[in-house]
Amino acid sequence: MFENLQERLGKTLKNISGRGRLTEDNIKDTLREVRMAFLEADVALPVVREFVKQVKERAVGIEVTKSLSPGQVFIKIVREELEKAMGEANEELSLNAQPPAVVMMAGLQGAGKTTSVGKLAKFLKERKKKSVLVVSADVYRPAAIKQLETLATEVDVEFFPSDISQKPVDIAQAAISHAKKKFIDVVLVDTAGRLHVDNDMMDEIKALHDAINPIETLFVVDAMTGQDAANTAKAFDEALPLTGVILTKTDGDARGGAALSIRHITGKPIKFMGVGERTDALEPFHPDRIASRILGMGDVLSLIEEVEMKVDKEQAEKVAKKVFKGDGFTLDDFADQLKQMKNMGGMMSMLDKLPGMQNIPDAVKGQMGDKTFIQMEAIISSMTKKERARPEIIKGSRKKRIAAGSGTQVQEINKLLKQFTQMQKMMKKMKGKGGMQKMMRGMKGMLPPGMMGGGGPKF
Repeated sequence: MFENLQERLGKTLKNISGRGRLTEDNIKDTLREVRMAFLEADVALPVVREFVKQVKERAVGIEVTKSLSPGQVFIKIVREELEKAMGEANEELSLNAQPPAVVMMAGLQGAGKTTSVGKLAKFLKERKKKSVLVVSADVYRPAAIKQLETLATEVDVEFFPSDISQKPVDIAQAAISHAKKKFIDVVLVDTAGRLHVDNDMMDEIKALHDAINPIETLFVVDAMTGQDAANTAKAFDEALPLTGVILTKTDGDARGGAALSIRHITGKPIKFMGVGERTDALEPFHPDRIASRILGMGDVLSLIEEVEMKVDKEQAEKVAKKVFKGDGFTLDDFADQLKQMKNMGGMMSMLDKLPGMQNIPDAVKGQMGDKTFIQMEAIISSMTKKERARPEIIKGSRKKRIAAGSGTQVQEINKLLKQFTQMQKMMKKMKGKGGMQKMMRGMKGMLPPGMMGGGGPKF
């Protein structure tokens, strides 16, 4: 997300970051570039105007003129105004109600509403330790009811059955009544979507809202629709008292116009963003972290949280002990590392959160996608136990057999073995005094410029 904006702003702000003195003229030129970058990212015009006005007022004022490093302070102002535009801080779901806390999901058809119900159920169950019941009040699409049932099974939460012969209000009330009897903490109500905002849809959803009185009413919207997402959210907000927004498909949105427009146009916070198709690909929306990402400074806090949640600590400790003992790092260990990275959404998802990502060439990024991971796993799976333990025995005929078994070419086998050898060398450097520093230095040499430090402006 934000790749286009990140690239454009990166170039613009780089020119001003080293300035010893800022004048109205050079601020004017930079702000013109910032304005163009925002408009190209499909940010709504009122948002762009307000943003540029606020930055200009602060930049030509005392704040910058008294600073020892005006260029850096200008970037700091841009960052703070980005945060303000998106809401300043993450706003959590308000679930402090007499159980069950009812959360209603609204939105247009195709925005990813039902999938978001499944993801939110998993988030509440695993990260907030809540018992959850999900129910579909979408009586127009039998497939939506079945889809939610499948998702409920996958994320291991309770599903309340419904069918197209029932009325949405009756379905939701029966589900809430069932949740009360079972002492369930949260009920997530999926509602019907339409292809566009229409009066019938709004009347129906208003009646449902009045009947169940949810503590949270979340609007689910597709990030790829840009500023239209904010306008649709505004139309819904005029009909329903929305409490927040879930921005979906952000992994496919290179512009970021929706994220920067929604808060200003609707006054409602973005509470979550969908970052992929997996049921765990839902992240709380932190404006400060997103602002850092837009300016190429990374989002290390989110990365740390992700590692904490998704990395198998026992397995990681086992490998670390093995390496420190000098038992060596095998291809089986390498395969385990690949699986752990895949659990975290793949290498690109991790690297996106590191500073300096905009400095990585597209050719390098192309080698870090999910496809590469799947291929590497297939290659290792096609090896014998002996080959995984002693990769040095993998020569000509063995390489051909592994390539045939994994549906790859011999060159790809050679590439994987080379990467593995490099990783083995790094692991050896970890042994002894100052091992971690040596390993980090080794990694720095393997990564493109700007990755391990020096990737973004420093304050």
